[in-house]
Amino acid sequence: MTKHNALAAILDDLQTEMENQGLWATHPPAPKAFESQTPFFADTMDFSQWLQWVFVARFRAMMDAGAPLPGSCDVAPMAEEALKEMEQDMTEIISLLKAFDEHF
Repeated sequence: MTKHNALAAILDDLQTEMENQGLWATHPPAPKAFESQTPFFADTMDFSQWLQWVFVARFRAMMDAGAPLPGSCDVAPMAEEALKEMEQDMTEIISLLKAFDEHF
């Protein structure tokens, strides 16, 4: 399995898990939310929104376009911090993000 295929599979699993947890939205945040200059758009989106509309969307777009991927990815530590107060069990989401990070 190529790196792109492995990453795409993890993103698919991440989407499925977010859907199972009720965190995958059908409508994006307001366009203004995407203008944030703050890391993880923390001032305009919650972390699960950022995962869906920025992280997953951008990685899928890069892979679909055959664009070069970043040299590193360290989103799991932020996920652990941002999701620790969630009512849902975030273990699988964090595990998937750790697996994603490990591909870089």
